[in-house]
Amino acid sequence: QVQLVESGGGLVQAGGSLRLSCTASGRTLSSRAMGWFRQAPGKEREFVATISTSGISIFYADSVKGRFFISRDNSKNTVYLQMNSLKPEDTADYYCAAGSSTRSLRVRSEVDYWGQGTQVTVSS
Repeated sequence: QVQLVESGGGLVQAGGSLRLSCTASGRTLSSRAMGWFRQAPGKEREFVATISTSGISIFYADSVKGRFFISRDNSKNTVYLQMNSLKPEDTADYYCAAGSSTRSLRVRSEVDYWGQGTQVTVSS
């Protein structure tokens, strides 16, 4: 079993930055592709970013490309999401996810484990 715990959410003004962290306990994340998803009020949970086990393969949703950056530190069993130039439409609960694939994690059906979520609110 893997437990994922996110942190780093909060309230920020438009144009600001936040860094989310996701730390795993129970088992190592080094053999799993990791991803970040988000869910805004009244909307479905959507893919944001994913990173392979090696950190070489990275993909982003078009809506965050060039502003968000995913990274991982396997020695710390932690995945990060650096969010820059935040917009009000980025407001959502952000979820860390671990999949069984080693390459990417872009769809909810491929998620083995979810974190509890951390709230990000961007004011205009």
